[in-house]
Amino acid sequence: MPLSDTVQEQLSEGIEYGFDGMIVYVDEAGRPPAFYAAGCHDRKNEIPADPKALFKIASITKLYVAVAVTKLVNDEHLSLDLTVADYLPELVGRIENADKITLRMMVQHRSGIHDFTRTSDYWKAPPKANRENLELVLDKPADFEPDKNYGYSNTNYLLIGEILDKTLGYSHHQYIKKEILIPLELNNTYSLLSEVDLDNLMSGYYVGYDSDLKYNDFSNPSGSMIATAEDVGIFLRALNNGSLFKVGEKEIYSSIYKYDHTGLIPGYQSIAKYHKDIDTVVIQFNNTTNFDGYDWSLAEIIYNRILKIVKSNKSS
Repeated sequence: MPLSDTVQEQLSEGIEYGFDGMIVYVDEAGRPPAFYAAGCHDRKNEIPADPKALFKIASITKLYVAVAVTKLVNDEHLSLDLTVADYLPELVGRIENADKITLRMMVQHRSGIHDFTRTSDYWKAPPKANRENLELVLDKPADFEPDKNYGYSNTNYLLIGEILDKTLGYSHHQYIKKEILIPLELNNTYSLLSEVDLDNLMSGYYVGYDSDLKYNDFSNPSGSMIATAEDVGIFLRALNNGSLFKVGEKEIYSSIYKYDHTGLIPGYQSIAKYHKDIDTVVIQFNNTTNFDGYDWSLAEIIYNRILKIVKSNKSS
């Protein structure tokens, strides 16, 4: 298809391909941020999409958790080289290679610990409690030997959340708020569904299922945060330009995790990337999903077309 002339036209085209609602935030250096939306915020009540609505950002949460790990390592409260056995000795014998899997490996998804979300029919009725999610993978064989491969696993970040809470003596959600959200003035970012005004949360839909998925509570350090596209964009720029970090922290972070992320849970897909070549952050949210890969591929196609439009406008 010929490239649309504007980001807004491209979003409208995305709605024609089956997404209920879409939000895009573009932060180009030297220009005021741009906000775009198309489709619906809530299709039942016919509420138009709002570019400043809250959204479940799913695994983009892992960026915030990785920053929290970085700060605690820099302050010498955590060590990247200590193991699951050191931090959570009660899991020895229940997680294979617990004495070999380091915190660094968990952050980098190189632990070999199986992903609890890959349990058969997991998303039909996902457990809410961390322990219930963890039980799904305890006593199961490792996917591979520690540090011998890469295997994206939400269990890694569930365990990291447990380690953070134990080390801090209080919830890592509070730590993230104190050390990341408040300094960046991210007043529209939340760790838990219970903290938000649901009217401001964009509805989420799964193909073939009529109910609104915004009421589903996935309270897990691997992907439970909720934010506006603008807040995610501000965070991502601060992460990439280093203003989020104190002395010594950026080097630690660069050695353990990446600087962009995507997110996917039922009803919510998100892409958050910083493009160094044009010094621009582009955030895209869409609130219609399925798990056959079609909607995800379509979202990536639309994102890449939007990026081409932004680059074209920048050069003109």
